[in-house]
Amino acid sequence: MGILGALSTAVTGLRSQSYSLENISGNIANSQTTAFKRQDTSFSDLIPSGSSQRQVAGSVTSFSRSTNNVQGDMIPSPIETHMAINGDGYFTVGKATSSADGTPVFGGSNLFTRRGDFEIDKDGFLVNGAGYYLMTLPVDPTTGNTSANVPQVLRLSNAVMPARTTTTIAYRANLPLVPSTQNALDNPNTPNSELLNPAGFSQDPRTATASRSPATSGPGLILGDPADLIAGDITDNNTLTLQVGSGATISYTIGNDPGEYNSLDDLVAAINGDANLEGITASADGGRLTINGDNNTASFTLGGTAAAEFGLTAGTEAPVTGTGTGVVLGQDVESFADSTIPGGTITVYDPAGSPVNVQLRWAKVDSTDTGGTDIWNLFYQVDSDPANTDPAWMNLGTDFTFGPNQQLTPPIASVTIPGLTVDGVAVGDVQMNFGTNGITQFADPNGQLKPIELNQNGYAAGDVSRVTIEGNRITAFYSNGQTADLAEIPLVSFNADNMLQRVDGGAFAETLGSGAPVPTANGTIQGSQLEGSNTDIADEFTKLIVTQQAYAANTRIVTTADQMLQEVMSMKR
Repeated sequence: MGILGALSTAVTGLRSQSYSLENISGNIANSQTTAFKRQDTSFSDLIPSGSSQRQVAGSVTSFSRSTNNVQGDMIPSPIETHMAINGDGYFTVGKATSSADGTPVFGGSNLFTRRGDFEIDKDGFLVNGAGYYLMTLPVDPTTGNTSANVPQVLRLSNAVMPARTTTTIAYRANLPLVPSTQNALDNPNTPNSELLNPAGFSQDPRTATASRSPATSGPGLILGDPADLIAGDITDNNTLTLQVGSGATISYTIGNDPGEYNSLDDLVAAINGDANLEGITASADGGRLTINGDNNTASFTLGGTAAAEFGLTAGTEAPVTGTGTGVVLGQDVESFADSTIPGGTITVYDPAGSPVNVQLRWAKVDSTDTGGTDIWNLFYQVDSDPANTDPAWMNLGTDFTFGPNQQLTPPIASVTIPGLTVDGVAVGDVQMNFGTNGITQFADPNGQLKPIELNQNGYAAGDVSRVTIEGNRITAFYSNGQTADLAEIPLVSFNADNMLQRVDGGAFAETLGSGAPVPTANGTIQGSQLEGSNTDIADEFTKLIVTQQAYAANTRIVTTADQMLQEVMSMKR
């Protein structure tokens, strides 16, 4: 190789160390550049051909070694459209090639970057700090699925989100076993005062279906006094009178004339077959008539003196058939408020997006404590300032009947309110969804309804108030409280990341060595974060020291070779 060969090798060493210094310089200069990937330097020896006995170390060449697969630190950012990739993956971006009427025009091949400092520009594009435009997949607003698989430059719209009419209300709650209505609070010692009393209304507001209800006034079937039970001894041509409801009576005459009852068995059959005495039974045994109702008993002997054996107590209710209109008139609003408990208020929306407040109230109309069944009715307000004869509240039209386990029997999953209108504002048909066991009846010390869920699916029109990154979706928040996914951010990966071609601004171009982008990546997108440079200043300064010493050592080779040549030249003297 000789002196000239050593001199030439030293020069390649100087060049290689200079190249390494250039990379170190660039790494340090970009130590604060978002998502910058440092360039390390590798060296390779160049061996001249020769025999195995004459091998020399050879010269050296240098080349870059990329660190695209080495992640930088995750740095929080206060800007909601900033994003970072945690793990493997790249954003797909485009570069504007020109503009037309002030709008950028895109062309050329897609580029790829991990630089996620995207912000919305004046035209609604998401552009990062290096001027690259984010490319995304459109999202179908109805299904929430992507509607294409080819990324395209995203342009956000400031269009108003149209209003949505309320069509469903989700409602779940627990009703108290004994409601603390105002009537019950005012009359704590009056049986059934917690129940809705139709006597206080100009029209019966209960449902039109058959149900057990309190008497219109006073006790129901009352057998507390013999005079209320019997008009004299029950003998031929005498009459058995039973009082039901408020003063209403049913009479049975003993005798052989038409319409009379000539045997105890006939009398028992008549009582048991009378629909007005639902829940009341009669029986005969050894000439003795026994009447049972509400777990109480009255017993007396035919043909004798009125018996004194009366187990029924005053105030016991008789079952009656509900014939309610389901409407509370304006003149009955006060009575209605005193007989019910609040069920909550919910704001729904009409087709124009105008808010409509719907108030709900519950009334218990029958109770097992009176020998009946636990039944509730649900009402909704239709007019907040009605005239005396105008409807103020409407019954939902369904009996909510509870069994011994305090669950609805039968279950009620939903009920539709046809043509819901409040204060003259028409909303339309609204379905109230109670779900499975959504309405229960368990004891509550306050005697009030305990709401579990009360929401609806309508909303007013709204403007975009902010845009955020939620996972791999770009999400818009609107002034009406709604959110909508605008686009999905696809991440791509490469089989050979470090073979990508670097371009300005932290972007990369596909090469034959890197392979085509793979439309899947293991990384995840983190909103309001940025990826920092993967340059380590301490490491770079360490490499700088080594490079400087290596460069100086190579200069020593040049100096030594020069001195040796000088000695050769001196041999001629």
